Amino acid sequence: MAGRIPQHFIDDLIARTDIVELIGSRVPLKKAGREYKACCPFHDEKSPSFWVSPDKQFYHCFGCGAHGTALGFLMSYDRLAFPEAVEELASRAGVEVPREGGSEDRERDSTDGLYDLNARVANYFADVLAGDARARAYVEKRGLDADSIARFQIGFATNSWNDVLRRFGTGSEATRRLADLGLVIEREGGQVRDGERHYDRFRDRLMFPIRDARGRTIAFGGRVIGEGEPKYLNSPETALFHKGRELYGLYEVRQSRTKLTRLLVVEGYIDVVRLHQAGVRYAVATLGTATTPEHLLRLFRLVSEVVFAFDGDRAGRAAAWRALQNALPEVREGREIRFLFLPEGHDPDTLVAQEGAHEFERRINEQALPLSEYLVRELGAQADLAHADGRARFAELARPLVARVAPGVYRELLVARVAEAIRLPTERLAALWREGPATATARSSSPAREAPRAPPRERARETGRRSLVGQAVKALLHHPSAAAKLDAALVASIAQVEEPGIGILRELLDELRRDPATSTAQILERWRERAEGPRLARLAAAESLVADAKAAGAEISTVLANLADEPRKKRVDALLAKSRGSELSAEEKLELQALMAAQTPAARSDRRS
Repeated sequence: MAGRIPQHFIDDLIARTDIVELIGSRVPLKKAGREYKACCPFHDEKSPSFWVSPDKQFYHCFGCGAHGTALGFLMSYDRLAFPEAVEELASRAGVEVPREGGSEDRERDSTDGLYDLNARVANYFADVLAGDARARAYVEKRGLDADSIARFQIGFATNSWNDVLRRFGTGSEATRRLADLGLVIEREGGQVRDGERHYDRFRDRLMFPIRDARGRTIAFGGRVIGEGEPKYLNSPETALFHKGRELYGLYEVRQSRTKLTRLLVVEGYIDVVRLHQAGVRYAVATLGTATTPEHLLRLFRLVSEVVFAFDGDRAGRAAAWRALQNALPEVREGREIRFLFLPEGHDPDTLVAQEGAHEFERRINEQALPLSEYLVRELGAQADLAHADGRARFAELARPLVARVAPGVYRELLVARVAEAIRLPTERLAALWREGPATATARSSSPAREAPRAPPRERARETGRRSLVGQAVKALLHHPSAAAKLDAALVASIAQVEEPGIGILRELLDELRRDPATSTAQILERWRERAEGPRLARLAAAESLVADAKAAGAEISTVLANLADEPRKKRVDALLAKSRGSELSAEEKLELQALMAAQTPAARSDRRS
């Protein structure tokens, strides 16, 4: 379905949704004052630490830190992607999801027809498998049972050049749709052979329907059962299918109601089916491509731990290294990525068949390497850490990789792990990487000089201003209706103020005065795709001591007044600092007197502190 979902519709959907009713239909909630509580559905606990606020339309767990809106809950609990979560809420509210774009209806009709055609072809392949003795013998040899075949709707494409074409391509329009889905291919130069310009893409292959989050067949993967290349063949990119975004088996994983804590990424369709069959029902596969950032985003929307399983041969190690490089921009605190290498000669399919699910999961728990350890091991194989030259090479190999990790706790810990490997103090390695080779050389040839630091009063004031901005943002998040009652001149007075985080405060004030929000959840959904979204969500989850919108308005007004006074304060500080070192001019003395006289009570209190 094409087109972006309008923000005003999401606002309205959040306003229509009762988060208590939504969560209560899945988790037993108990009223506790103005809020509701329960044992958290996202981690094991005996005492309730999961709270749902009907006022904010927001949930938060004080145990594991999980929090979010009604949409966020559906994405985490029901394991839905954002568009599917919107569809689910819209269905509950009895409304259609609109899409921005003039050709929306035509595109929707067109894609609906393609989904239907894929479904009919998938049913046909399944029927063919049931009646083909050779194909049935192959799936039995591979150890696939009847339940798995039915659950994954595995089928078979006969060894024919036109079976699908003749059955479903009954006319030029029908043939065009088959071609749009990649089920048939047009002959080179439009040649006609045996009266046909097209031929079937999949021939003599075990067929695996690839499904989206709603269970609709969007593409196929085919595994040859006799001689032939390639061994695996996927549908091409189509209007329904983008293989850099999709994961085989993810729909089936979501159908399992067992608690999902991690996902196992393997390489083959049969690997996924056999793992699910054995009881490892959290396995998915990429579709003939390296793991992409989009894959990782989808995975981390569902779980906080992703394990990659690779064959232990050279090809498996190469695939693992590509996966690590693609994973680096997505790794951060709260996310865990590990790498499992299987014994030589085994893939997940054969290994789980030999040792069973319990032993296979023990192997994951005990042998899978954390990303940081795998990185150090692989770089250590390229550089001899026994001498200084090798350790220097190790550091230079690690540097561009670490640079791809987002700033934060995880990146700092990764720097520390590299520093440990090369036997250098963490602070020194970090400083050298920041400075670069040329700067580091220049520094080392001159006496060490500590960077000038701000006086204690200045550092305290800077911290205070940051907390003031955060205080106002938090008050707006908890009581969004307060924005509409603020004095317009006071809001305008911070237009030229430059302080950390003030851009977010200004944008929130402008947005809420122009387009008021009725709940915290509406604000968070507006900022969902923004880099600042997670920070706002954490502030929304923090306890507020402000009782109501009136008190919030008073607090925000005080903050704005203090922030607007910052340029005057800075000029006073500059003049006072100058006066301690030299005589002020007559004009500067008059300016200082005027500025001091203009101090507000709040400013005087701030200066005394």
